[in-house]
Parts: sequence; C-alpha cells; structure tokens
Amino acid sequence: MSTGTPPVIPSSLQIYNSYVEDPKWQIKFTIVWCSVLGLAIATSLPSLVLSLRNGRLFKGLFGVSEDLQSRGYTTLTNDKILPPPSNRKVSKLWFSFLSVRQWSLPFVELNAGQIFILASYLAVTLVCIIRDAPLISNPNRAGFLALAQFPVVFLFATKNSILSLLLGPGNGYEKLNFIHRMAGRLMFLAAGIHGSLWIRNHLQYGLPILGPQKETSGVASFTLLCIIVLSSLRPVRRLFYEFFFLVHVLMFVAFFVTVCYHTMYASPWIFPPLAFYGADILLRMLRYRFKDATLIAQDKFITMVHVNNCDDGWLAGQHVRLRVFFSGRVLESHPLTILSAPPSRSCLSNPGLILGARVNGDWTRALNDFTCKEQERLQALDVTMKNVSVSALVMLDGPYGGSSVDLGQFESALLVAGGSGITFTLGLLDDIVARCVKLGRPGGERTRRIEFAWCIRSFGHIAWFTPMLMDIAKTASRSSVDLHISIFVTCLCDPESIAPIPNCDVTIARPEVYGLLRDLTNPPSSSASSVEEGAEKLTSQGDWVGRGGGVAVCASGPESLTTEAQNAVARLGVSRGIELGGVAILVERFAL
Repeated sequence: MSTGTPPVIPSSLQIYNSYVEDPKWQIKFTIVWCSVLGLAIATSLPSLVLSLRNGRLFKGLFGVSEDLQSRGYTTLTNDKILPPPSNRKVSKLWFSFLSVRQWSLPFVELNAGQIFILASYLAVTLVCIIRDAPLISNPNRAGFLALAQFPVVFLFATKNSILSLLLGPGNGYEKLNFIHRMAGRLMFLAAGIHGSLWIRNHLQYGLPILGPQKETSGVASFTLLCIIVLSSLRPVRRLFYEFFFLVHVLMFVAFFVTVCYHTMYASPWIFPPLAFYGADILLRMLRYRFKDATLIAQDKFITMVHVNNCDDGWLAGQHVRLRVFFSGRVLESHPLTILSAPPSRSCLSNPGLILGARVNGDWTRALNDFTCKEQERLQALDVTMKNVSVSALVMLDGPYGGSSVDLGQFESALLVAGGSGITFTLGLLDDIVARCVKLGRPGGERTRRIEFAWCIRSFGHIAWFTPMLMDIAKTASRSSVDLHISIFVTCLCDPESIAPIPNCDVTIARPEVYGLLRDLTNPPSSSASSVEEGAEKLTSQGDWVGRGGGVAVCASGPESLTTEAQNAVARLGVSRGIELGGVAILVERFAL
C-alpha cells in the first residue's frame, strides 16, 4: 500500500471557485488604491506640518466661533522688515513639476493630472476584473469588484472626511469629488458586466431570471444602481439638484439592503461606508450653527448676507452651506464662499462672516426677491432710514474647502476672478494684505506684489464690493505690498458707476490670463539692462522681484476662466517655473 502524497489535479482541470479566488482580487484592488492614497498623504506631509505650525490645519474643524471676550487684535505698522530670501530648491522643483499637470481641455472640468488619476484607476479596476477570470462562464469577479468600490465611493464623497484632514487645508470634498464620481461609475460598469453575463448564462441554460431570491434581488440592485447613476449625470445635478440629492440618498439606502439580500459577501464592504458616513454626520452636527443675519439686496443680481457674531473658525477662501429661513424654504441649503477673512486678520472696516449670493437659480432669486420686498416695506415705514437691511435666521454648515496654496509663501500673487467668483479671491486678498501690513508678517509672509483682476459684465457690478476693495487698497497703500487692481468690463453698461478705488484700472475688455501672468513675472521694463537690474535687486516699493521668490496663481469663476488660468500656468513650462521659484496654482469652481 502506497503512503506517498496524493496526486495533484492539474490547474487546467480544476473547477474555478470564484468564492475563493475573486475575494483575493478585491483585496489586491484595495491594496493598490490604499497604497496610492498613502503615497499622496506622504507627499502632503510637508504642507501638513507647515499648516500645523501656522495654525491652519485644524481651523474650522468644529465650525465658526464667537469671540465672547471681544479681545480684538493688535495692529502692527512696521511691515517694512521683510524676511530674508529663502532657499526654495525643493519647493520650486515640486511646484514646477506640478504645473505640467495643469493642462486642461474646455468643458471637461478636469486637468491632465486628474485625467491621469482616473485613467489609472480605470486600468487597475479592469485588470482586476479581467485577469485570469472566466467571465463568460462565471462573471462573479466583476460583482466582487463592484462591491470593492464601496469604500472609495464614500471616502471621497463625505464632506467631513479624514482624508481631507490628512491631505491638508484646501483639499475638501469638492476637490476630491471627481474620484467619487469615477468610482460610482466603475461600480455601475462592473455590476453591468456581472449582471449582463449572468443573464446571458440564464438564457442559454433556460433558467429563470426573476423568481428566485438571488436573481430577483440582483436585478433590483442593478435597477437601483441605474437610477443612481442616471440621476447623477451632470445636467440633472445642475438643473435639479434637490431631486438629485434626495434620490441619491434614498436609492443608496435601498441599494445597500437589496445587495445584502443578493449576496452574503456584500456585508463586509458595507461597514466602511457606514463608518465614513457616520463620522461625517457626527462632525456635521458639531459644525452646525444657528445665527442671526442681516440681508441686503444691493440690486436684482446679488444679495449680501452678513452673519452676526461670527469672529473666528474659518480660513480665507472657505465656504459654508447656508440655509436661510424665509418664505417656507427651510429645507434648502446652498454653498456660498466666505468673502472676508476672520476679523483678527481682516482689512475691512466692518469685518465678519460675509457671504454674497449671486442670483443664479430659483433659491438665490427667491432670496433676492424676498430681501427686496422686505427692504421696500421697511423703507415705507420710515422714509428716513438709509441702508435698510433685513433680519433673518440662518443655519451654517461648515466651513469646508479653502485654499491649498498659502499666498504668504510666495513673493508674487495673481488673483483672477470672473463674476461672483470674486467672493473667493477677495477673501484671499483680504487675508494676505492684513497679514503682511496690519499684523506685520507674523508667519514670515514673503508676499510683495499682488495683481488682483476681476472680470464682470457691467460697470454697475463694481459697486457690489467697492467698499471692501477700497478698505483693502487703502491698507496696502504706503506699505511694502504693491497691490494693483484691474477690473475688466465686457459690456458698456453704467459707465458712470466707476468708484475711485486706489491703484485700480478699469478696462473695457476681456482679460487674457496668460498676459496677466506674463506681466506679473516679467520686469517692468523692456530694456535688457533693466531686466538684469530687476533680477538682482528689490526696489524700495517692492516692485518686481526676480530672485526666484515664487508665484501663486488663484482663479475663480466660470469654467472657461479657470481652464484658461490652468493652461496659462502650464504654458510657462518647467524651466521658467524653476527660474521663478515655482508657480503654484489653485482654481475654485463649485461644479455640481
């Protein structure tokens, strides 16, 4: 009797056990995206440490706050003492390398770097679905990979994500949402491959598609996923956002239930999304604030919202989700950028949490109409009243997002905005001028020259933010910060509405972002001798600095403007970026 080892069945003759092999590919897929995410976090560590040192990292984590002691702040006037030149060898190489990824195509809303990330994600997912899998006879692998998308979908969707904290300020949910959308579509693709091939097999062998629990729950799950994907398309999101959001939430709850009935292997992949969503709800509860506010309709195009008793807890460039209790519209909340820095670092004569709601939809139009009617009613009660404002109760959720580029690390800055996009760049301008001039560069801010450009349709729109621009411009005058404001008007409407803002030019034209960037980064002289002189020394008024101090570009507004800004930075090239000390760019467009 033989006592040797039992014979081994050749692999070619073994029956493929999908319930053993396919979960391994789920793990491989998870290891890949977690490793890439860990690498991204590791590259963000220098920025994370810097934001921790200067107090930006945890700012706003628990919402806006009120200064109950009314401590105020001390104004410093000696801003002439500029920090010595810094060694930017690593940063200029890093920012110059990143500038290449900024190339963007019109109407895509993604730059080259984001497209590369999505293409890599698609490739990894397809490899994990196809590699060594008999999909025709057993398409379970695609179903397992569809389940593996759950953690990615929720990690990159929640507003209060641990990932946003680890990547540093400015990397909020609105910057990461493109991966959430891609993961959701790949879940739909994988589920479609899984379901369609199983239906093919059932038809081939005469098996019922509906009736048994597994098949019926599978069809129901895929139907719910189809509804989620179709209602998430860009036109639906933009035109019917409230419908999209309601369907999104309800359908995913139903999808969770049906997919767990469909397969017992779904349960482990449900728990991470529940944890992410639970943490999001908890932090959101901590960030909610109910405040009194005053509403002012400056005209039929914009409504200013001044939220009372908000003194700290946000960074310049961040936004909040605002809910105004008026006319029965208590269930709607909308994202609005805070257009001012916190009072402790603001140049405004009346600082605070100020929002601008541009009329661009049903809710903002209803808010403007309500405010106008209330202002007329109050004005009729007392004709002597001036600057009539309307009181209202509001709820704040946030702040979120913000700027990933600290302007104080760069000697030159270009801020470009189109229309209501100025609410983002105006907050950044208020913050950096106050830090350099009023606070005396407490964090070693290096900013010396700022070009602020705003493109609008009518001269009358300048009045929206004239008081704020004048406050900031007056603060910057006779200081070490050379601030120049350029306003571009594309329509000959109300030309008499130009306000006397210091060091401001108004031009009837559409700006060319690359031209603005070129003018900012070149010496203010065309002669060669002046170029060499400008490259070696800094004038007394902080004119062009050609010693590689770095350039920051921030753009906000229509997609065409932000795309042009990204392409302008990429057009500079790596060598020119290194020569300038690195060119960093941040674009802000809240795209649904």
